[in-house]
Parts: sequence; structure tokens; C-alpha cells
Amino acid sequence: MDSMTIIGMTSIIVAGFTISIGSIAPALGEGKAVSQALASMAQQPDESNTISRTLFVGLAMIESTAIYCFVVTMILLFANPFWNLVAG
Repeated sequence: MDSMTIIGMTSIIVAGFTISIGSIAPALGEGKAVSQALASMAQQPDESNTISRTLFVGLAMIESTAIYCFVVTMILLFANPFWNLVAG
């Protein structure tokens, strides 16, 4: 196998691992955060506005991890910087 094939195969495998782990972990974290927020709202209904506002900020931060993994995957698949090293 030549270098281009090895880089292509490695990029696809790493992109697959990145998107799978990068989507499973934030999904589990979001589920845990929502369940804890609902439990907190059930115990203290007066604080539900504060809890929900904090929940949405936390969910946005958790989701940003999945978005970063998606961006890394797209870079590996479509704008791989290692292609230029081998081709040049």
C-alpha cells in the first residue's frame, strides 16, 4: 500500500471513532443533566426558573463538545492536512 492509501484509511477510521465517542458521551451527559434538573425541580418548584436557565447553559456547553468532534471529523474527511505532506 502506498502512503496515500494508508492516510486515507487511517483518516476514515479515526473520523469514525471521533464521531461515535464524540456523540455518545455528550448524549449520556445531557441525559444525566436533564434527569438531575427534573429531580431538582420536583424537590424545589420555586427555583425552577433558575434551575432551567442553568440547565440550558449547561446543555449548550455539553453540546459544544459534540459539535467540536463533528468539526474534527469533517476536517479529517474533507480537508485533511496530511494529504499535502504526502503529495508534496
